[in-house]
Amino acid sequence: MPRQDLEYPKEAHNTVKRYNHLAEYSLRTIHSIINSTPLLHISFNTPNTPYPATIPMIGQMGSFDRPSADLGDVLDLYIHGYISARLTNLTRTPSGLPITVSASTVDGLLLSLTPFSHGYNFRSAVLFGHATVVTDPAEKLYAMELITNKVVPNRWNEARTPPTVGEMAATAVMKVKIDTGSAKVRTGPPKDDKGDLENEEVREKVWVGTVPVYTVLGEPKVAEYNLAEKVPKTLVEWRKEVNQDAKEYAELAAVKNLAPEKKKQDDN
Repeated sequence: MPRQDLEYPKEAHNTVKRYNHLAEYSLRTIHSIINSTPLLHISFNTPNTPYPATIPMIGQMGSFDRPSADLGDVLDLYIHGYISARLTNLTRTPSGLPITVSASTVDGLLLSLTPFSHGYNFRSAVLFGHATVVTDPAEKLYAMELITNKVVPNRWNEARTPPTVGEMAATAVMKVKIDTGSAKVRTGPPKDDKGDLENEEVREKVWVGTVPVYTVLGEPKVAEYNLAEKVPKTLVEWRKEVNQDAKEYAELAAVKNLAPEKKKQDDN
C-alpha cells in the first residue's frame, strides 16, 4: 500500500484562497518545485526601512541528519550566501530570521477566446520558516555540496574540492527550518465562459490553444582556459534527460489536467 504524502499544516499565512482548487500542500510537490527552480526568491524584513527585501538566491531542500530522506519527508532549506551580507547578519539570532521563500515555473501560455481568460500553466510554491547561519563545519560542507549539485548533479565530485580555508571563511550557508508552505499547480488546456463557447462567430475568428513553455539547456561551450579533453559524461546525459523531461511535461500539461481530482471550493 503506497504511503500517503505528508502535508504542511494549513495556517492563516499559507492557506490558498484564490483558485484554491489548484492548491497543493504535499511536501513532495512543494519540495519538488523548490528543488527544480534554479533561482529562489527570499523575502525578509530589514531594520530602518519600511520595505521588505527580496533577493534571488540558490537553495536546495535536504536533511543533514537524514541524508537519504526523499522529497516527501520533512526537510530543511539550505541557501548559499556571502559571510558579511545583510541577510547573513540578520540570521545570527538564536530564534532565526522569519523569511518567505518563493519559486515559480511557467509551463504554457493559455490563449483563450477572450483576453480575460488568458493565462499560464504553471507550478509555484511558497515556504515560510526561520533562517539561521550554519556553524557546524560538517553540516556546512554537506550544504555546499547539496547546493553545488543543484546546479549540475555530481558537480561537487567533478570540480576541485574540498574548498580552501579562504573559500569556507568567505561563504555563508543558512538553514531554513520550515514552518509551513503551499503550492499552486495549473495544467490543462485553456477554458472559456459558456457565453463565448456558444458564439460560433467568435470561435471561428479566434484561435484558441496552448503554447508549451520549457527551458532548454544548450550545447556546453568550452572556456578559454579549459584543458579537459571532453565534456563530462554525467553532464551530457543529465542535459539530455532534463531537456526531454521538460518538453514532455509542458506538452502533456498543455492538453491534459495532470492534477489529482479535487472538489472545487469557493474563493472566499
